[in-house]
Amino acid sequence: MGHVLTLRRRQSLIGWLFVVPASVLIFVFYFYPIVRAALLSFQTGVGVNLQYAGLFNYNRLLTDTVLRAAVGNVFIYLIIQVPIMLLLALILASLLNDPNLKFRGFFRTALFLPCATSLVSYAIVFRSLFALDGFVNYLLTTLRIVERPINWIGSPWTARALIIIALTWRWTGYNMVFYLAGLQNIDNSIYEAALIDGASGFTRFTRITIPLLKPIILLTTIMSTNGTLQLFDETMNLTNGGPANATLSISQYIYRLSFEYSPRFGYAAAISFMVFLMVAVLSFIQMRVGDTR
Repeated sequence: MGHVLTLRRRQSLIGWLFVVPASVLIFVFYFYPIVRAALLSFQTGVGVNLQYAGLFNYNRLLTDTVLRAAVGNVFIYLIIQVPIMLLLALILASLLNDPNLKFRGFFRTALFLPCATSLVSYAIVFRSLFALDGFVNYLLTTLRIVERPINWIGSPWTARALIIIALTWRWTGYNMVFYLAGLQNIDNSIYEAALIDGASGFTRFTRITIPLLKPIILLTTIMSTNGTLQLFDETMNLTNGGPANATLSISQYIYRLSFEYSPRFGYAAAISFMVFLMVAVLSFIQMRVGDTR
């Protein structure tokens, strides 16, 4: 008995030996900054001259027109881009799950590669493609779709469209992998039975694929919502928030408050906690609506 207890203690000690270093790192680099940011959100000032200001920063959120514009921009991306991206990912996953399709591995890799591409590299390529004399305008004018080249970055809605196109190109393959993994866990006999009963491809997609992938669709929806609300890279590198803050994201505004304008770390921290609350509320709503268990 004593030998068993000693063995258990030894196993427990080894387990803690593996867990403690990671736990300490997570606490130091994740939880501690969150607590410090929470305290900072109730302060104003710069550097060592920080002073307690109560709810001043949070009251300021209600009257900040630039923040209101950034929130509106992010929700435009959320409402338009996320459904398009997830639907495309679902369709592509269904097509690439066909065992009779040739070069499946090539297509899967090609669609997944964008999310592994360097952000700066692909931003430079997109800016070149959508420039006034770029390939996209050349194609549109050659095909007589438009009469004159479009200034994609110079107009609010075309700049937003550019962000949406870039996000869809970059993250569709990433979500497709999740759906593909889920589809491979669905018994093929279900599709065969539906085919024998005369179900069309669209019927099989809507009545079998989507219901059985519901948990994964919920997961990707929550992840995409979280990522969109914290969007930074595309707006920073493609449009720099322009024109006239028409594509500015909340995270980019936080960055400007912290490092481009006169440092307002307390107000930036308050905005970051507003984003945290938005993510939590939207995730909760999606869980309540999407998870029927």
